[in-house]
Amino acid sequence: MRVIKKLLNILVPPQNWRFPVIIALGIFFGLGFHVLYVSNAISYASDKPEACINCHVMNSYYATWERGSHGRFTVCNDCHVPQDNVFSKYFFKAQDGMRHSYMFTFRLEPQVIKIKDAGKEAVQANCIRCHDNTIHPISNRGYETGNRSIDIEGVYCWDCHRDVPHGRVNSLSSTPDAKVPGLTPVVPDWLKTNTSK
Repeated sequence: MRVIKKLLNILVPPQNWRFPVIIALGIFFGLGFHVLYVSNAISYASDKPEACINCHVMNSYYATWERGSHGRFTVCNDCHVPQDNVFSKYFFKAQDGMRHSYMFTFRLEPQVIKIKDAGKEAVQANCIRCHDNTIHPISNRGYETGNRSIDIEGVYCWDCHRDVPHGRVNSLSSTPDAKVPGLTPVVPDWLKTNTSK
């Protein structure tokens, strides 16, 4: 009980500071919720490929995936996120999403986006997971699938299958007029009507 009282004494501001602290916390949390709303952050928890194009830099990757063979059978997470269990899936999504949001917010994205090592491992494991029945054992790069385990270091499926699923040319300017779904507007209708007068 004493510990709780000491903790409350530390956390609760003096009487003359309570109102300014409440206002500051309201502003802080209000801005935080607004950023989550504007960035459409909830969509990243889903498996919908449209979530990937919340950032315009992914438009060319979305367009090339959608028009390729994988666009008929998979979504982005099927290939780019670990599928072994729900915890590793969402931990990977959170970690990758934080890096992406930092890079895209501060305009640090390169002209050609390159996959990181953790992403390479996830994609390789998912290629093997989906195509296990068509992969020759010599192609299996140390991943155990069924009763096969062959170790060929540094070889990935896309070393041979370069055009799958995004095509050979990947950059922000490779598909400048790509037809992708439009983003939903973040400004509420009531605000649009009140400001347009």
